[in-house]
Amino acid sequence: MGMWIGRNRKARVTYGFDEIALVPGRVTINPNEVDTTFRVPRREAAPLDLKIPILASAMDGVVDVRFAVEMSKLGGLAVLNLEGVQTRYKNPSEVLEKIVQTDKNEITALLQKIYQEPVQPELIGARVRQIKDGGAIAAVSSIPQRAAEFGAIAQEAGADVFVVQSTVSTVQHISSEYKSLDLAKFCREMRIPVIVGNTVGYDVTFEIMSCGPAAVLVGVGPGAACTSRGVLGLGVPQVTATVDCAAARDAYFKKTSRFVPIITDGGMSKGGDVCKAFACGADAVMVGSAFAKAHEAPGRGYHWGMATPHANLPRGTRIRVGATGSLKQILFGPAEVD
Repeated sequence: MGMWIGRNRKARVTYGFDEIALVPGRVTINPNEVDTTFRVPRREAAPLDLKIPILASAMDGVVDVRFAVEMSKLGGLAVLNLEGVQTRYKNPSEVLEKIVQTDKNEITALLQKIYQEPVQPELIGARVRQIKDGGAIAAVSSIPQRAAEFGAIAQEAGADVFVVQSTVSTVQHISSEYKSLDLAKFCREMRIPVIVGNTVGYDVTFEIMSCGPAAVLVGVGPGAACTSRGVLGLGVPQVTATVDCAAARDAYFKKTSRFVPIITDGGMSKGGDVCKAFACGADAVMVGSAFAKAHEAPGRGYHWGMATPHANLPRGTRIRVGATGSLKQILFGPAEVD
């Protein structure tokens, strides 16, 4: 499968959401009778049931405590980033206002300065408890290097789900600068479900699933506020990435009888893109920019990639998405835009 792009180099055609359409089948179903429940498996309890299979991205312009509570009430799940402004600043609203008001030519420098403030461990527990006090499911995230530390704090505070997320996640990570996360050990020792990402390939997805996560995030660089594909040259269009990772999920289930859901993360700007993701094999989707448009979002109509503040190689940008409606309206309508 594939084509030659040069001597001894093969490639294959891949597809994004704009390059495919869904062909109607022989049977149609009343949309009101479709069960869209997404189940996050748990070892020590019944699965966490989400009425809608949609997660809000762990990005500072999308999710804060208020947003997480509202999203949970509406049946979805919002992931709070434990390395964002919510855990670096006791009063993040002042910082968010600066981000919104700053000129576009100065925003990267400002973000780099803002995110130099260290994470305060006590704020991790505080934010988790605030979400729980609001009656919501508490899901939080960190990069692999800090997962062991932050995961323990979040779990102790009552978090329901922990997400280990980086631009590219693998089981075989090599570093002499810091100790690589033992993913299998981490998943085994955490009492709460661990979601791991991001990945785009069959082999890596299968290997990650062998470590025992509750779900796997799919997507490298497709998000509207992410520039990883341009800066690093990394990525696979989301349709192909989803199909490949879904195949790994099915093969892993056939081999082990353990079903590990995949969550297509990013690149979905319209409702039709979400439908295509499910048709390609996704069990759930994670969305950022669409939710940044909600009145409840902390970004006040702005959205920025969480790798934008990187000191040496920023891999994101701040974009103006506007505030188009309430979170409930964005999820359930009536729609004003696609």
